[in-house]
Amino acid sequence: MNLAELLAGAPLTQPLGPELASLAVTGCAYDSRKVEPGEVFFAFPGARADGREFAREAVEKGAAAVVSESPAPEGFEAPWIQVTHGRQALALAARRLFGRPDEHIGLTGITGTNGKTTTSYLVDSILRAAGKTTALIGTIEYRLAGEVLPAPNTTPESLELLRLLDQLRAAGGSHATMEVSSHALALGRVYGLQFHTAVFTNLTRDHLDFHLTMESYFGAKRHLFEGAGSPPPRFAVINADDPYGRRLKLAKETEVFWYGLGPESIYKAKHIQSTFDGLRFDVRVGKKLKMPIESPLIGRINVYNILAACCVGLSYGIATETIAEGVRNCAGVPGRYERVDEGQPFAVVVDYSHTDDALQNVIQVSRALSPRRIITVFGCGGDRDRTKRPLMGQAAAEGSDMVILTSDNPRSEDPLQIMNDVMVGLRRFDVPLVVEPDRAAAIRRAIEAAAPGDIVILAGKGHETYQILKDRTIHFDDREMAREVLRGFGYRK
Repeated sequence: MNLAELLAGAPLTQPLGPELASLAVTGCAYDSRKVEPGEVFFAFPGARADGREFAREAVEKGAAAVVSESPAPEGFEAPWIQVTHGRQALALAARRLFGRPDEHIGLTGITGTNGKTTTSYLVDSILRAAGKTTALIGTIEYRLAGEVLPAPNTTPESLELLRLLDQLRAAGGSHATMEVSSHALALGRVYGLQFHTAVFTNLTRDHLDFHLTMESYFGAKRHLFEGAGSPPPRFAVINADDPYGRRLKLAKETEVFWYGLGPESIYKAKHIQSTFDGLRFDVRVGKKLKMPIESPLIGRINVYNILAACCVGLSYGIATETIAEGVRNCAGVPGRYERVDEGQPFAVVVDYSHTDDALQNVIQVSRALSPRRIITVFGCGGDRDRTKRPLMGQAAAEGSDMVILTSDNPRSEDPLQIMNDVMVGLRRFDVPLVVEPDRAAAIRRAIEAAAPGDIVILAGKGHETYQILKDRTIHFDDREMAREVLRGFGYRK
């Protein structure tokens, strides 16, 4: 492959000359440490470092050329191609390099603030129930034809993403389901990909440290439905109960599945029964469709996630009985209302809720189970949107019978300053409050305070197995810690 073929369609600031156009290249890289001879190095501007700083290192390792949004440094002698958008250029190049695997795979993209991970697990379970060989790409892990891989990002850079899709195709796979983060959409990581089905779960306050405003945040989400760099998706699955979902502008050729519980939804849940053992309800579309659903997942928020997944299944023409089987087979998602059971007479659940809306949802799910009391342990992450901290404090205090405020992933910030920001919302309600910066001690105090019939919610970290401090990252798993504390009190399942 030559450079002109690799960069066909890329947003070049000026055409390639004949000599550059015919330059032989072997692949792409954006990490100078991983450059192989003959590859094109894509130098991105970053929050902490400018990729141009590593261009000389990449060339020393054998890079055939450098692609960047910025002009070449003075005295740089290797081929330098300037583009208007580096990540869009990489996405198009990677897609060409791997032979456009998205055109041969049923690709589902799921975006929104809450519910992406659970919905993706449900969709993947439905597809596997239909006998498909699949890939699952998201926050917790990547799965490729049954193999589990680590997930460095919710949505990987385009080069890794296209490589995964190519590997799926080589393994005989037919469908891939992925969470599509607002960062990935804004930065162009999925630029040019052809999605079969795009899902919008909801939009609530989050990531404003990156997007700055809710309109900018929503604007990033819209890209998935507009078909940035590619035709719009064939199908859109949209939460009709969400005001931002109703604002999405869709192409005429996109067929829409409006789901929800309200009057504007077409695919609705009826006769909902929710217990600690799971959910039962019917999916209805007027009088045309009735799909009985049984799921081990818990709570109203999972009614929405299941509805979305059912609509995705229908967009692929999967039989209703198979869709119901896939939902039934999805036993749970790590760190999403995950129970820690050592035989204690009260419930302990771990949940990833790290926005005020998500925290409110998990408390409402717990309240609907008629507990004696709800004890909520939570904190807020450092180096992230500070404006949501008092809102999370308010959500915890308003819905709980006892709150234990602790540390989450403070990163470079002072944990006590983060907690002071949260206290602004907590003080609006007269709820019993414990402030304990040590997360392990906070979990111990919550379990120690619990009585028969209570629900203890450990919120914020979910599936994470680490805690990011200012000077180091340590191993920390809420589930492990809760189990250790319970056993310390003499409980054994």
